Amino acid sequence: MIEQGQVLPTITLSQLTDSGMKTLTNNDLFEGKKVVLFAVPGAFTPTCSNAHLPEFITFADKIKAKGVDAIYCVSVNDAFVMKAWGDSQNAEEILMLGDGDASFTKALGLDKDTAGFGGIRSMRYAMIVENSVVTGLFVEQDKEFAVSRAEAILEKL
Repeated sequence: MIEQGQVLPTITLSQLTDSGMKTLTNNDLFEGKKVVLFAVPGAFTPTCSNAHLPEFITFADKIKAKGVDAIYCVSVNDAFVMKAWGDSQNAEEILMLGDGDASFTKALGLDKDTAGFGGIRSMRYAMIVENSVVTGLFVEQDKEFAVSRAEAILEKL
């Protein structure tokens, strides 16, 4: 599992915008930026839709006021699903990124096999990344939702 102080592995993530599909690299997403990235096990799932994403939407302005350039939400879903989920939640302040084949999630060592539920998914976590270096990592224990909440991250900034 990636640790605080390590550089993020080279990755690509997908984003569907109104003008089409974008493939984004580390340089696009993290170079010269302070970013809060949070990951959820699945778009449109209960805790993710009822609490995790909505809290980051609610606290986006306060998080950015702490010097954060961008907030990213990642899930092992395709970019089409992530856009639809973001649109349904009015997540204009959050960049919704698809990790369709879980390559980013696996490279971080933050994947889990949910078997028949959905196969390979992401663990629930949040991280603070500065210029591609992980400066804070907050991974939830199974069935927990505490350390990766927007309010908890705001306190760490």
